[in-house]
Amino acid sequence: MFTAPVILEEEADYMKHDRLTKKLIQEFFEEFIEAFFPNLHPHIDFSKVTFLEQEVYLDYIKGRKKEIDVLAEVKLNHQDKILHIHTEAQSTREADFPERMFLYFSYLYAKHRKPIQPIAVLSYNRKKDEPTQFKIDTPTQEVLQFNFLQLHLKKKNWREYIESDNPAAAALLSQMGYEEHERVQVKLEFLRMITRMKIDPAKMEFLYGYFETYLKLNKEEEAQMMEQMENLPEEEKDMVMQLPNSYFERGKEEGIEEGIKKRNQEIALELIARGMPIDQIAEITKLKIEDIEKLASE
Repeated sequence: MFTAPVILEEEADYMKHDRLTKKLIQEFFEEFIEAFFPNLHPHIDFSKVTFLEQEVYLDYIKGRKKEIDVLAEVKLNHQDKILHIHTEAQSTREADFPERMFLYFSYLYAKHRKPIQPIAVLSYNRKKDEPTQFKIDTPTQEVLQFNFLQLHLKKKNWREYIESDNPAAAALLSQMGYEEHERVQVKLEFLRMITRMKIDPAKMEFLYGYFETYLKLNKEEEAQMMEQMENLPEEEKDMVMQLPNSYFERGKEEGIEEGIKKRNQEIALELIARGMPIDQIAEITKLKIEDIEKLASE
């Protein structure tokens, strides 16, 4: 029986970031590879990509767990070979991160016996280059040199991507290396990018929500962007104005949240009637247990 290794990891406020980035990569996997790893892209057959179930590593001593962010199984072009692509998003710097990438690699290879391409996506701000390998040496030889690909978003120039129609690049503009005074222009270029994309409304809404999570303009900046929109060609301006921009969304925000809460309460009532345990209802609806108990008593 294969046993997962013990991997120690400091607690950090990364859960929301990991969840969003995982969904972005899964929804736009080919576009992500194409935009940021163009040398890898032509080797992969993207007609069938399978995302494998989350692999869980446990620190049995402290009771913590860490799920691998994205593990994709792909077929290589013109070859009857399988490749696993492990992508790990990291929002805070950890000195032992390269070692952790190696431990993940070791576990995955031991379990699946497939070649693995590891990728690290770093979103924190640090001027110094981060390592892309983990080495083990003895006095007589270099025993191991493990390498992984790295995308350090803060070191990317956002201007290099604004002419593309790549949805993954558009969303990740929000975490690239822009200056504070460029925030308005970055948001405007993002809106221009997504108006050129032929993707369904649900994915469009996700891209917009992802971007707003990391770059949300204040009222003054929104006013500046409105002024800059006036300089766009008329047809392009009309298309941008049709998007759910934050200055259109603000007036609806409270009503939308109230509508979501009301719908979750309706679902909770139905599950209560079916006899489902309250803790499970809370997990499904994201309502507080005390609110569900109050609904049940009423």
